[in-house]
Amino acid sequence: MADLILASASPRRRELLQQIGVHVETMPVDLDESVLPGESARDFVSRLACEKAEAGFARSDGRRPALGSDTAVVLGEWIMGKPTCEADAVAMLQALSGRLHQVMTAVAVTDGQRTAVEVVVTDVHFNAISPAQAQAYWESGEPCDKAGGYGIQGLGAIFVRHISGSYSAVVGLPLSETATLLSDFNVPVWQHRQTG
Repeated sequence: MADLILASASPRRRELLQQIGVHVETMPVDLDESVLPGESARDFVSRLACEKAEAGFARSDGRRPALGSDTAVVLGEWIMGKPTCEADAVAMLQALSGRLHQVMTAVAVTDGQRTAVEVVVTDVHFNAISPAQAQAYWESGEPCDKAGGYGIQGLGAIFVRHISGSYSAVVGLPLSETATLLSDFNVPVWQHRQTG
């Protein structure tokens, strides 16, 4: 049986958890992901991660903790979600072009009694992106389900000049912080599975 409920349909988050040896059962939840008036980016991703974890736990058998996560690309005051159309994606990429932005990823774990959350912030500096590149990238199909309209683990890597912080958090789940949280909830990760 899985040790953890993953309240997400993201194949990237599932793969990241499997990478650190966590056995998960995927249980996607459908929530309103709108930013509340006056809500900071950090509070936004933290709230959504907690709501997803709690919704996933509520749908489960209640015997295993649930994990929820949310990622936002942040440029100044602009909290970028997933693009809604080609024009939206191109506008995001053009805004990010040649500039430094932040990726904020929150991960939350709940067991129904308590909920713990961590927010990880990574600085990402982009190369210049031409309108033609942005349009071609949209046509690849990769940006449509990704915050900020790009995936660092795919073709979008060509736009990245450098990052400072957690690479896995930009992909969708900060693995070091996630492993610590899971350990606090007695969910085994790879180092606890080793036998003599």
